[in-house]
Amino acid sequence: MLERLSHLFVRTLREDPADAEVASHKWLVRAGYIRRQAPGIFAWLPLGLRVRRKIEDIIHEEMRAAGAQQVHFPALLPREPYEATGRWSEYGDNIFRLQDRKGADYLLAPTHEEVFTLTVKDLYSSYKDLPLTIYQIQDKYRDEARPRAGLLRGREFSMKDAYSFDVSDDGLEASYQAQRDAYERIFARLGLEYVIVRADAGAMGGSKSEEFLHPITVGEDTFVRNDAGYAANVEAYRTPAPESIPLEGLPEAVIHDSPNTPTIETLVALANADVPREDRAWEAADTLKNVVLALVDQDGERELVVVGLPGDREVDMKRAEAWFAPRAVEPATDEDFAKHPALVKGYIGPWSADGAVLGEQSTSGVRYLLDPRVVPGTQWVTGANLHEKHVFHLVAGRDFESDGIADIAEVRSGDPAPDGSGPIETARGMEIGHVFQLGRKYAEALGLQVLDENGSLVTVTMGSYGIGVTRILAIIAEGHHDEKGLVWPEAVSPYDVYVIQTGKDEHVATAAETLATELSDGGMDVLFDDRPKVSPGVKFADAEVIGVPRIVIVGRGAADGVAELWDRATGERTDVPLSEVATALQF
Repeated sequence: MLERLSHLFVRTLREDPADAEVASHKWLVRAGYIRRQAPGIFAWLPLGLRVRRKIEDIIHEEMRAAGAQQVHFPALLPREPYEATGRWSEYGDNIFRLQDRKGADYLLAPTHEEVFTLTVKDLYSSYKDLPLTIYQIQDKYRDEARPRAGLLRGREFSMKDAYSFDVSDDGLEASYQAQRDAYERIFARLGLEYVIVRADAGAMGGSKSEEFLHPITVGEDTFVRNDAGYAANVEAYRTPAPESIPLEGLPEAVIHDSPNTPTIETLVALANADVPREDRAWEAADTLKNVVLALVDQDGERELVVVGLPGDREVDMKRAEAWFAPRAVEPATDEDFAKHPALVKGYIGPWSADGAVLGEQSTSGVRYLLDPRVVPGTQWVTGANLHEKHVFHLVAGRDFESDGIADIAEVRSGDPAPDGSGPIETARGMEIGHVFQLGRKYAEALGLQVLDENGSLVTVTMGSYGIGVTRILAIIAEGHHDEKGLVWPEAVSPYDVYVIQTGKDEHVATAAETLATELSDGGMDVLFDDRPKVSPGVKFADAEVIGVPRIVIVGRGAADGVAELWDRATGERTDVPLSEVATALQF
């Protein structure tokens, strides 16, 4: 195919867009691939669509190879299926809701589990029809609170979502593995580094969940891994609990004055100054920080919980949101504290001389949850529920109890892997794919059953498999650019070769035209810069920003039968006879 730049709908920009926070956003806009329409919403221009289709073609090929069949569902869907599964409310403010002229409720689909399930239910009724895997590439919509970073996190995005349907758990395992293997092939073909990590299923539900994360500094996900092969999203990381300590012989709890200790640091300083230890200095990890959180239901109802965790740790709100899902998590407000006068702000603790202060059976009645590290026999410095007073040597399991566990503290490099394989390290990444074993959650909610071999009705078990198409495009751009523009890898480049005609001589124009046509006839996708009255400098700058990896310059050397081959990635330029350009391009 031959595309002439003189007719192509594209305008490159010399200045960065004002709202661009990451390189992919900047260069995709400047190179004329996408155009902002609203926060988190972009128009796709011809160049962008060509790259997008290249990615989609690879996905289609591997989906077919894995036995999946393509379908296509609407983005605008009725409320009822999502209400049946509970996700109409679970998604909260993250979905776009709207009404038709008759007042019926609809949504712009964030995912399509419900309609896939109902379609199979309508058409299939026997175990003989299964296993089945169907997929689509469709736009999705989520009302992100802070749409940023261009295509990396938008309100409209394209995703490949596949769904498997099996009679048995063994069948689900096989379907899951087939999709997982296909994902590895897709990302290998796209040249994307990835790490497969254990993940929290969140609103999707299900028994098993794994994410494919691309390590990237601008990633919004933190994951953990070690050299032994353990890997997990931080939301799925589970803190190993240490062994309990015998209670016998431990010192009694003692209350000390602690004025002017608004922070853990000031409390530790006071402890070392006024209550020094004989064996070592007090540290932040010796303190028990009691964080008050509000759990908010979809109807706005609030429940206060207090989470006790070592004072050297902060609450990771993403881990907290996953732990307490589907309820939203917020820091407690002054109004919340006003409703619970038993909580002495700044000096909250689970114990008082008169009895328990925290817990469902305490004077406050506020549910009390503990970090897994707070095991029986551990000693703590924490609030005494008296203004400017803290209690020392408060022992878990002796002086206070909890209503359960809340594993929501930040995860750090050096923390132990839960499988005992050694310390972990943390890294930043961006989700590019996600595979779930949904099990029977959606099938049960929507009544998807088939007759088994014995003629009995059984509930179908499902898997769900997603790939972020437009996010992948942005991630590739994020990793393939320089200070002058994009540098696409061959697998997804909008064109195979970029031919530039320079000079005003007729023989140059003829030679460039002939070469571009020959390359096109030979099976290459060619972008031909044939623009008249445009300087070579402008043409070169446009070629650099657009980012086709191989560029051929036809200029003054054409009179001698020579063109210049320009490798966009390395910057290397080589003279090549016109008759040998196709061979030199190695297509």
